[in-house]
Amino acid sequence: MREATKGIIAMVATCTVWGLSGVYYKLLEHIPPIEILAHRTLWSVFFFTGVLLVQGRISVLCQALGTRRSFLLIGFAALMISCNWFVFITSIQIGKAVEASLGYYIFPLVAVLLGAIAFRERLGKAQLFAVALALVAVVTLTIGLGVPPWIALILAISFGFYGLVKKGLSVGPVVSVTAEVLLLAPIALGVLWWFHSGGHGAFGSNWQDSLLLAFSGILTGAPLILFSYATKRITLATVGLVQYLNPSLQFVVATVIFQESFSVWHAIAFAMIWTALTIYTVANLRQDRAARRAVASS
Repeated sequence: MREATKGIIAMVATCTVWGLSGVYYKLLEHIPPIEILAHRTLWSVFFFTGVLLVQGRISVLCQALGTRRSFLLIGFAALMISCNWFVFITSIQIGKAVEASLGYYIFPLVAVLLGAIAFRERLGKAQLFAVALALVAVVTLTIGLGVPPWIALILAISFGFYGLVKKGLSVGPVVSVTAEVLLLAPIALGVLWWFHSGGHGAFGSNWQDSLLLAFSGILTGAPLILFSYATKRITLATVGLVQYLNPSLQFVVATVIFQESFSVWHAIAFAMIWTALTIYTVANLRQDRAARRAVASS
């Protein structure tokens, strides 16, 4: 099997886990989102630390947090990803999974906009049109529903800033995520102490909830390792294309399994977003093809 094929399989597996994760969090909807987030953080610390120990790379973790700049960047990344996780878990519990899927559809376009602002990355006409169309979709949904799609916007913006910070880090994804959850661990411990000291902690109350909460570390860590494996074997254009499987599965879960309402305004906004993503993806694939031809001819 070719390395590129292995990469695509790993990427599909990653996005499938992410896309279906809403089903997992729905099983825990009787537990407060902040408590679930605390468990997700702590069990992720155990998982990632174990992986780095097996790989013999635990010393790299100290280096990642060794300078003031990297510490601040990783700290900000930790804040963004914890916000993203919390809002996503909450969206599942309050019946807003459709809006959450919209957020992850919007994210690539937010990332493009942030890249243009922060790194002066030039946008082509097609990319500018795609970003503008996504903005029109959000305004349309706001007018139709009478309230901005806050969940979608928070998810897209927090993940966009998270990606922006990660771009400035020299360490790999597994090391950086381990550092992030380590910084969040004291807060997570404080949250769990508060719940358990009041006799309301979910862990230990029954084996089903305890097992599901402990599994959150694997659910968080395994896809990230697969994602890292995939990105080393396939082009970024392919990564971007396959990544749409994640919000697509989230959308199917929300409408088919959770049977959330999908209004005419949602249909209009989603149609605009899908059109914007199609334009953006086609433009990216053309750029990628042109770049490879330029390299081949040089």
